Amino acid sequence: MYRIGQGIDFHQLAEGRELWLGGVLIPHTKGAVGHSDADVLLHAICDAMLGALALGDIGKHFPDTDMSFKGIDSKILLKRSYDLIRGKGYKLVNVDSTLLLQAPKIKPFVPQMQEAIAGILELTIDDVSIKATTTETLSFIGREEGVVATANVLLVKM
Repeated sequence: MYRIGQGIDFHQLAEGRELWLGGVLIPHTKGAVGHSDADVLLHAICDAMLGALALGDIGKHFPDTDMSFKGIDSKILLKRSYDLIRGKGYKLVNVDSTLLLQAPKIKPFVPQMQEAIAGILELTIDDVSIKATTTETLSFIGREEGVVATANVLLVKM
């Protein structure tokens, strides 16, 4: 049996913050604001996995009101989300994701992101698609006020 999940996450960008995307620290003048390390890509993948099995979302399992998650590395949240999926008897087939941000260009970092995500989710890098697009300077993304990530996953019953 197969299950499909879709996830999306938004974070504001601010100067003086680190920019974590796909489990990789990206050099930039701005970073995402959030309770954890604010890695929008990993958060979207978590939501996609959890949603595929109707397990709620990342906020249900790792609420921003819980101080134990303050500043947490989102790779830990991804691993814990995947553990929930495995506990229900499923594994991932693939991940397809898109980052929406005006800057910086992330193409040079995609292989590192694929490796980080694939390693946690027991996939090969060929099973982890990471695309990026700008909004051609339109909207809060184009003004570099925020970053968005979307993710789709396919799960299969083990």
